[in-house]
Amino acid sequence: MLRIGVLALQGDFREHLIMLEKCDARGVEVKSPAGLHDIDGLIIPGGESTTIGKLMGLYGLIEPLKERISNGLALFGTCAGLVLMGSEVVGEERGLLGVMDMVVKRNAFGRQVDSFEADLRVRGIEGEEQPFHAVFIRAPWVQYVDGNAEVLAKAGENNVMVKQGRHIACSFHPELTEDIRIHKYFLDLVREDDERVEGG
Repeated sequence: MLRIGVLALQGDFREHLIMLEKCDARGVEVKSPAGLHDIDGLIIPGGESTTIGKLMGLYGLIEPLKERISNGLALFGTCAGLVLMGSEVVGEERGLLGVMDMVVKRNAFGRQVDSFEADLRVRGIEGEEQPFHAVFIRAPWVQYVDGNAEVLAKAGENNVMVKQGRHIACSFHPELTEDIRIHKYFLDLVREDDERVEGG
């Protein structure tokens, strides 16, 4: 069974743990560098990206996480997680982790009162012809992608889900729905890469 860490410093990490259980994966809370050991992938949940970043620094997680990423750890970021994974954030310096070739605009869709839901076509997920009902809460968007990043979903003209190698990130909150397809897509990416490593 895959062991997937969920960064549990702030935000809606519990909902991701529930989704992982529905996908027959073992979700484990990550609150310290020790929690990064023996996990096959990591989810960075929604919440407040500045707060999560500060707590990651306070608990000494940033450099150990970057090292695990450089050694092939798969990441899945939602909302605030997407902001932390971007190579650049509009109006700020380089993104905290900078693992995906994308420029992110924080709170791009507006404030809390501007939260909304939308049906999206998400390329690559199981049954992609069936819309994914996405929940957007003070959501960022991806201003543009570069390098090896590719867009998997748009809301109107705005990029809201991106993949690069074994990393995926989305502006919305799939953990707040009953639809497990995006979590399963991430787990499939983790399995494919693990099998590639084992097969040489």
